[in-house]
Amino acid sequence: MSSGRLLRSTAIFSAMTFLSRLSGLVRDQVYAMVFGAGAAMDIFFIAFRIPNFMRRLSAEGSFSMAFVPVLAEYKEKHGPGAVKELIDRVTGTLAAALLVLTALVLVFAPALATAIASKYTGGQHDMLTEMLRITFPYAFFISLASLVGSVLNSYQRFAIPALSPILLNLSMIAAAFWLAPLMGGSVMALAWGVLAAGVLQLVFHLPALAKLGLLPRPRLGMAHEGVRKIMKLMVPTLFGSSVVQFNLLFNTWAAAFLASGSVSWLYYSDRLLEFPLGMFGVAIGTVILPHLSSRHAATDPDGFSKGLDWGFRLCLLIGVPACIGLILCAGPLMSTLFQYKNFTPFNAQMSSWSLMAQSTAVPAFLLVKVLAPAFYARQDGRTPVKSAVVAVITNALSTIVLFAGVLFFTAQGQAALVQTGGRYLDALALIPGMHALLALAIAIAGWVNALQLAWYLQRAGVYHRQPGWGRFLRQIGVASLVMVGLLIAFRLAWPDWVQWNWWQRGLRLLAMVGAGGGAYAVLLWLQGIRPRDFRGH
Repeated sequence: MSSGRLLRSTAIFSAMTFLSRLSGLVRDQVYAMVFGAGAAMDIFFIAFRIPNFMRRLSAEGSFSMAFVPVLAEYKEKHGPGAVKELIDRVTGTLAAALLVLTALVLVFAPALATAIASKYTGGQHDMLTEMLRITFPYAFFISLASLVGSVLNSYQRFAIPALSPILLNLSMIAAAFWLAPLMGGSVMALAWGVLAAGVLQLVFHLPALAKLGLLPRPRLGMAHEGVRKIMKLMVPTLFGSSVVQFNLLFNTWAAAFLASGSVSWLYYSDRLLEFPLGMFGVAIGTVILPHLSSRHAATDPDGFSKGLDWGFRLCLLIGVPACIGLILCAGPLMSTLFQYKNFTPFNAQMSSWSLMAQSTAVPAFLLVKVLAPAFYARQDGRTPVKSAVVAVITNALSTIVLFAGVLFFTAQGQAALVQTGGRYLDALALIPGMHALLALAIAIAGWVNALQLAWYLQRAGVYHRQPGWGRFLRQIGVASLVMVGLLIAFRLAWPDWVQWNWWQRGLRLLAMVGAGGGAYAVLLWLQGIRPRDFRGH
């Protein structure tokens, strides 16, 4: 695939993903208005984090990273019959494994609830247990949907997989507005919405797969050469490609010990962060993995290197302004999008703090979407694991150091320790804003992961920088400085967003985003950057 087709495919995927993220934003606004941010929503977000973690592992993480290169190899070196058999065997094997895993979770849900949120006891523990039993089967359906979506992506059919999450969002909105009132306003309605969405998303993919003549007939395939190769690749990729998800799981567990609402605040800030990461990061990573896999299978090192260079430049071109915009517009974004009814100004402020902290690593998160596929396309899963282990340790250590710094070296921390008789976890729950330190720890780990992967890639000798990097970085730097100046001016002119109604906030937010983004684009244009620069080398 040429860089021109890469750009077109990425643009199509990004456009479809934008619609998905937009519906997700509406869904989150419904969450905030109907349920607010409190203990019940914290429990739902914790329960949903587990099957959602499985979704990201399969769609954006270990499974797709292991499956797509092997599928590309079969397409390049074997006939259509072998490709179809591979898909059948992988589908059957994955479905069997997921059934066993789902059964285990249903049986041991009480123990799992204790393990992931030991803070909750009594009725809250029972509620979390029930939610886990309802939501976890979603992992079965969405993992199979991600499998068939990976097949479609490999055949350059990007629209259906990109649009599929809209069904989840619509299902959740229906659960909040229709099912919840029937259940007395219970948050449990959202859990049933999750389960229904999994079935809908799987069924949504099947007609497109049938048109390709690749609708699976599931068969077990533990002895199949392709399945064994995928399983061998999955062992390291399970950890390596999903370091951010492991960090999020750790932080969800840690946030459960903090002030009530912390899990929800982190959720809402993470959702806004998902806009650039989902629209562009996942799009670039999804499109570039089949390209790099095919270049490696065809023994084309020059095409492989040029594809990487294209991805790196696009990530920085998008990631730097996204980082700036999310940091400087965090407060206005949270107030405009979520601060209504049960979502108070305090909730908006707390969510904006964690958004600012985690947004510092947007460029790193985007770069990893290109760096990790560079290794998996070469069927090298070990190198990302080395980086991931260090990143996970960095996240945990950063969390401990940041928490300790607040507890022992600030007046608030000292007062909380005195009030709780020296009980550290209880003291943390009394200090507002500690959840933002969890977000900052993820950002630190994200940069560590990206820098390590870049260093390993350079050492492997498979990437050679194309000419013009110095000029390209200067162009981004100049445009970014102008953008920063404009956004700061807007913030100084409009310091208090609480006083306005929704449309006044919306108009001002549009003005800020439009002026900042417009200035960035104009400055890039004036300095000579054109879309054609990303359509060919």
